[in-house]
Amino acid sequence: MLIKAKTLSGYKLHGLDGNLGKIEEFYFDDHHWIVRYLVVDTGNWLTDSLVLISPYSLAGVNKEEQYIAINLTKKQIEGSLSLDHDQPVSQQFEESYSGYYGWPVYWNGPYMWGTNYYIERNPKMLKKSTQGDKSWDPHLRSTFIVSGYNIKASDGEIGYIEDFIIDDETWAIRYLVIATQNWWPGKKVLIAPQWIESMSLDLSKVFVNLSRDAIKESPEFSAEAIESRL
Repeated sequence: MLIKAKTLSGYKLHGLDGNLGKIEEFYFDDHHWIVRYLVVDTGNWLTDSLVLISPYSLAGVNKEEQYIAINLTKKQIEGSLSLDHDQPVSQQFEESYSGYYGWPVYWNGPYMWGTNYYIERNPKMLKKSTQGDKSWDPHLRSTFIVSGYNIKASDGEIGYIEDFIIDDETWAIRYLVIATQNWWPGKKVLIAPQWIESMSLDLSKVFVNLSRDAIKESPEFSAEAIESRL
């Protein structure tokens, strides 16, 4: 189903032995535009309160009760690497993290999940990539930080990123919700990641390879339309 990132933020996380905390934000890569980690505030039960949770561990989203079930225990999470929220997530961190849980790294293959197109949660079915079989360099972005980035079309700016529409089956980002500001007052449109040429962290801008008029013809964002597909 499709669901907004801001809607998921605040959802509780239910582990195998109780409540693990709540979702703060998401880290995604700008190569496949897919969520790689949920950033979770564990509250008081863990000294290092922020932890990363991979979609490999997710069992399902419960929209009615606003929680996500995961197949991990508190002890497993407690033994994983702690997150320094003030520093970028390094590739070395990700390799150690994946090794701890026994999950393959996602950049050692051509598909969204490395050697798998979809998330394979059965350990016996996972294909392990050989070390050195590197396909691309991962670059993680924060949904919290990227929200607010200006959108630059081929002929001028059109607004800013307000939210992300996530598919909770594949955890791919299907659309970005763009608030068009004064260019088209009161309107919000959806743009697909495939239209994006590049992203500048220094300029806080996302560059789209379409004109403003072409984007104006893209689907207008409607919360009701998104909700109808949940």
